[in-house]
Amino acid sequence: MVRTGGQALSADGSVRRKLLAGAAELFTRKGYAATTVREIVASAGVTKPVLYYYFHNKEGIYLELMRETFTKADGLLASTLEKRGTVTKKLMRFFDQAFSLFLEKIQGVRVMYAIYYGPHQGAPFFDFEAYHLRIQQTIRRLVEEGIRKGEFRRGNAEDITWAILGALNVAIEVHLGHPEMSLGRQGLARVLKVIFQGIWTKKGTEKGARK
Repeated sequence: MVRTGGQALSADGSVRRKLLAGAAELFTRKGYAATTVREIVASAGVTKPVLYYYFHNKEGIYLELMRETFTKADGLLASTLEKRGTVTKKLMRFFDQAFSLFLEKIQGVRVMYAIYYGPHQGAPFFDFEAYHLRIQQTIRRLVEEGIRKGEFRRGNAEDITWAILGALNVAIEVHLGHPEMSLGRQGLARVLKVIFQGIWTKKGTEKGARK
């Protein structure tokens, strides 16, 4: 254990997780600018030196919230490209895992939406666009692979990419705004299958049926 300001810091990271969870809830409810370090440490039941030990300041805890979520998303993208199987199977697996990650990190996602789409709050810069571009490029690579292998019909790969990504965006935004209407993982899978039915070749339909 490390001791800071007389308070023992557990090596298992439980204090760190409490700080991140408390900051996410406050940033979502009050906004980044209006949230103070005092409020964050109070919500986690620790002292200011503990926050400074883990994150240095409020900016640091915000950036870690964003990095934690998007680093996991990067890992999903990399593993998706490495997996074997049909393109349909790869895409269905990725979107299922991505939606599960969203549910796991929903507070961080709420903060991201508030910062990215809301009024300026003085939060430090985080390159959301770079992560969004990586997701788009990975899905497009898979779409192009599906076309090349004859699993998907020939068409505009960019348009197909946006159609597929749109299903994930809708599932996330409905859950955020109207959780009582949430598609959930099964609903997202159903919507994706509707989209795939429009782009599958006969070969793709046969493989999709065996997925």
